[in-house]
Amino acid sequence: MTATTAKPAPSTGEVRSHFPALERRHNGSPVAYFDGPGGTQVPRSVVSAMTDYLLHHNANTHWAYPTSIETDAALAQAREALADFLGGRSSEIAFGANMTTLTFHLGRALGQRWAPGDELVVTELDHHANSDPWRRLAHERGLTVRAVRFRAETGQLDMQDLAAAIGPKAKLLAIGAASNAIGTINDVRRAADLAHAVGALVFVDAVHYAPHALVDVTALGADFLACSAYKFYGPHIGVLWGNQSLIEKLDPPRLVPAPDYAPELLETGTQNHEAIVGAAAAVEFLASLGQGNTRRKRLEAAFAMLHARGQELLERLWSGLRDIPGVTLHGPGPSEPRTPTIAFTVRGVPSEDVARALAEQAVFVSNGDFYATTAVAQLGHAKDGVVRAGCACYTTADEVDRLIDGVRQLARRPA
Repeated sequence: MTATTAKPAPSTGEVRSHFPALERRHNGSPVAYFDGPGGTQVPRSVVSAMTDYLLHHNANTHWAYPTSIETDAALAQAREALADFLGGRSSEIAFGANMTTLTFHLGRALGQRWAPGDELVVTELDHHANSDPWRRLAHERGLTVRAVRFRAETGQLDMQDLAAAIGPKAKLLAIGAASNAIGTINDVRRAADLAHAVGALVFVDAVHYAPHALVDVTALGADFLACSAYKFYGPHIGVLWGNQSLIEKLDPPRLVPAPDYAPELLETGTQNHEAIVGAAAAVEFLASLGQGNTRRKRLEAAFAMLHARGQELLERLWSGLRDIPGVTLHGPGPSEPRTPTIAFTVRGVPSEDVARALAEQAVFVSNGDFYATTAVAQLGHAKDGVVRAGCACYTTADEVDRLIDGVRQLARRPA
C-alpha cells in the first residue's frame, strides 16, 4: 500500500485567491485590508453558499414540504459546523443577530436566578458588549458589579485584582478571550478556575479570539461563549455556545409557542437562515486550509498554520512601527500571548487623520476605541482613540511593509 503524501499548506497567494475583495484598487494601488478586527473580507465559497440557499432552498423551518425540510437540514448542519469550530456539541449552538444581542438575551435569562447582593465580575479590558449587558442586568436586579483592573503599561489584566474581585458572592465572570482593541490574549482558563472555585459561571467573549486561535470551550473552562462569524470570514451573525445542561435550566424571554429545548430555547423569532448557512461555510473555508480525517482536525491544522504566519507578520509589523520616532505601540509585545492586531498612535497626528492618510495609499486601518472604551481611556486616548491594524489570513509581508512605510511618512511630517 502506498502511503498518502500530505499536501503542502496553501500559500498565502492561494488563500488570497478566494477573496474577490482583494482585487479592489484605490488611487491606483491594490487595497491592503488591515480592518479585519472590525470585520474580515469574505471568500467566494461563503457567498456561494448563501446565494444557493436563498435561490434554491429558501423557506421557514419545521414544516413538511421540501424546501422547509432542506432548511431544517441546513441549519442542523450549520450547528454541527460551529460545534466543531468551538469544540462543543451541535445541541449547544444558538444563533442570533450578533454577540451583543445574544449577551443581553442570555443575561436576562441568567438574571432570574440572582438577587440583590449577588456579584458580577467584568473587566476593564473588554469590549463593552461583554460588560454593559451585565451592568444593565445589575442595574435592573440590584446586583453588584466588580470591574477587574487593566494595566495600561503591559496591556494585560491585573490577575491579582481579578482573584480579589471573584469573591464568595460572585455569580458570573464575564471575560474576553482576546482584546479587540490591543490584541491581548487573556489567561481565560486561570480566570475560569478562580470563578468555578466559588461556584460562579463563566461567560467568554471570543469575538476577537476566534479568528486567530481555535476555540476549545472545555479547555477554556467556559460555561457560555459567544463569537461573531463576520470576524472569521463569514456574514454578520452572532453565535452563542452554552453548556447544554445549563441551557436546559434557563427560562429566557420567549414566545409561548417557541421551542423549549436546547439550543433553540435561546433563539428568538425567525433566524437569518442565509447568514447561518454562511457562517457554516466560513468554518468549512477555514477547515479547507488544513488536513485531517475530521473537520476539527482540519481546523486544528489550519489554525496552526495561520498562527505561524500571523506571528511572523505581527513581529514584522511591531518591529517596523516600534522603530519609527513618534509612534507609540499599545499592548503586549510579540513574545506575549496576543493576536496579530496592533494598536498605535502617531505623536501630533489624530487617529482619524492617520487612518485617512493611510487610506489614500490604499492601506485600510480603523481608528477610535472600538467599543473597548474603558481600555482605550486607560491608555490615555479617551478623546481621540488609537489606530488599529490587524493581520488576517490574506495579509502579506508586502502589505505590512506598505503600512509601515505609510506611518513613517506621516511621522516625518512637520507638526
